[in-house]
Amino acid sequence: MDSVRAKKHLGQHFLADPNIARRIVEALRLPDGVREVLEIGPGMGVLTGTLLQHPAYRTSVVEIDRESVAYLQQHFPALEDRIISADFLRQNLNELFPGEPISIIGNFPYNISSQIFFQVLAHRQQVREVVGMIQKEVADRLAEGPGSKTYGILSVLLQAFYEVEYLFTVPPHVFNPPPKVQSAVIRLTRNATEHLGCDEKLFFQVVKQAFQTRRKTLRNALKPFGMPAEATTDAVFDKRAEQLGVGEFVELTKHIQEHKVN
Repeated sequence: MDSVRAKKHLGQHFLADPNIARRIVEALRLPDGVREVLEIGPGMGVLTGTLLQHPAYRTSVVEIDRESVAYLQQHFPALEDRIISADFLRQNLNELFPGEPISIIGNFPYNISSQIFFQVLAHRQQVREVVGMIQKEVADRLAEGPGSKTYGILSVLLQAFYEVEYLFTVPPHVFNPPPKVQSAVIRLTRNATEHLGCDEKLFFQVVKQAFQTRRKTLRNALKPFGMPAEATTDAVFDKRAEQLGVGEFVELTKHIQEHKVN
């Protein structure tokens, strides 16, 4: 299997337009004095080469495909020992960058983009910024606010800790092979929230449970938490998950924490 076929198998399409690569890299802001930049899935290095033109960035890459790793080692000697041949989803970022805040960038494989964002959330105290190219449909969903049919679990969880910006749309013809869908570039910037003021593990559980049965009212969707009927009389329980913003989910979590039986 050649490299292009291998990457397509992994759900990734090569970016072939250097102008788009430049726009993606220029979207990095490196907040809070961040120097460490980690690129996910560099492939043949179109973004990598542009990143290396910025000496202020200490660029590292993480790549699961061995053929791509070999290519990067041969064509980007400036990376030296900063090519991580591994699965990003299995990495402990604090072990890779001990005590260092980081920015993440990449043309994310479509089939694991949601998992990448959950990994970002797991390291939210360290990941200060993300600039990623993903499927347009997913980008729209992440940037949506309450009341939209596409607003969902990741919309709430990411918006709790990051400012989410939809930057620009990318057409299929700039990729090799061209995907069958449009792509988009988004930027996440860590907000000032260090803690939500509630049980954050429970907050994640509440958001996920609420959207898993999003057509139901919260009174019915949240029954697995075992609250007594008298604890679900508030008007919020007549709403559906897509109607609640981050702050309302925080208050709901506090209420469930106080009244749940299980």
